[in-house]
Amino acid sequence: MPQNRHVLSHPLVNARLSHLRLATTSSKDFREGIHDISLVLGIEATRDLEEDTFDGQTPIGPFTGSIVKPRIGLTPILRAGLGMTDALLTLFPAAPVYHLGLFREKVSLQPVEYYSKLPSVPNVDICFLLDPLVATGGTACAALSMLLDWGIPVNRIRLLVVLGSDSGLTRIEESYPGLEIWVAAVDPKLTNDGLVYPGLGDTGDRLFNTTRE
Repeated sequence: MPQNRHVLSHPLVNARLSHLRLATTSSKDFREGIHDISLVLGIEATRDLEEDTFDGQTPIGPFTGSIVKPRIGLTPILRAGLGMTDALLTLFPAAPVYHLGLFREKVSLQPVEYYSKLPSVPNVDICFLLDPLVATGGTACAALSMLLDWGIPVNRIRLLVVLGSDSGLTRIEESYPGLEIWVAAVDPKLTNDGLVYPGLGDTGDRLFNTTRE
C-alpha cells in the first residue's frame, strides 16, 4: 500500500460501511453512516496537527492547555461532499467551508467544473478535501488542481474518502505525490461505466433521497 494512503481498520467503521452498502438502507441511515465514518476519518487525519499552548485556570488551579495552531479550511466536492461536512465542522466549528462544484460527464467520465467558492487569496493553512466516493479519481484530481492553483501546496491538503477504488486512488497518488489520503475502505475494481464495484451506488442520490427507480 502506498505510504501516504491511510486505510482505516476498525470494526465499527467496517460495520457502518457494510450497512451503507446495502441497497435497502434508507437515506436517513445513509446520511448518518456517512457522517459517522467522516468523523472517524477527521479524527485520524488530524493526529499530527501542530499545537500551541496557553496558560489557563481551572476551578482548582492553573494548567497549561493546547489549541490547534494551523487554520483549517473544508472543501467539500458538491454534492456528495456535503454529507461529510457536518462531521468535520464538529471538529472545527469555526472552519470556513469552500464548496467546489464538479460533476462527471457520463460519456467521457471527465470532470466538469461548474462552481467554486474559493476566495481570491488562501486564508487557511490546511485544507481538508471531502469526497466520499472516489471512482476513477478524475473529480478528485480536478479539485486538487483547483486547490493548487488557489495557492495551497499539496502537502497542506488532506483528502478524506469514505470508499475508493484502488485504481482511482492510485491515479490520484500518481498525479499528486505527497498528498495524504485517508480512506475508510478500498474496493478492488470499477465497472465498465466507471462505478466502484461493489461500491455504494450513487452517493449523492442516496444522501439526498433522489435515487431513480
